[in-house]
Amino acid sequence: MSDITTEIETVLANWTSAERSGDVTVLDTVLTDDFVGVGPLGFALPKDAWIGRHRGGDLVYDAFDLDEVDEHRHGDATVVIARHGARGAYQGHPLPEALRATVVLVHDDAPSAPWRLASLHLSFIAGTPGAPPIPGAPSQTGSS
Repeated sequence: MSDITTEIETVLANWTSAERSGDVTVLDTVLTDDFVGVGPLGFALPKDAWIGRHRGGDLVYDAFDLDEVDEHRHGDATVVIARHGARGAYQGHPLPEALRATVVLVHDDAPSAPWRLASLHLSFIAGTPGAPPIPGAPSQTGSS
């Protein structure tokens, strides 16, 4: 495993831990100033609004993890495609349990600068709890 892969894994672990615990201080450090997060319904939130979901208790996670991580390095940027698992609620409404995440990490010009999240895009994984029905699939409600 390369040092860069280890650095990326560390940043992702710090980010997922901060999201899970609602640690706005760590999120402020891990996200770039121009960070944009796109949710599974297509809404786009700048950094302050993304972090703001945790202030006031609107967003609560019981679990927030990444697996099936596939890393693609391109110079000073890395694109990570992963499966995002979560349990929690936003304003009392349950969150989807499984999403596909595309995370863009960047490394500033300074040699010692840390990797940071510049963008996140989440989308539903068809057929998983909380996702809309698969287009064209037979109804799950059953008919007799």
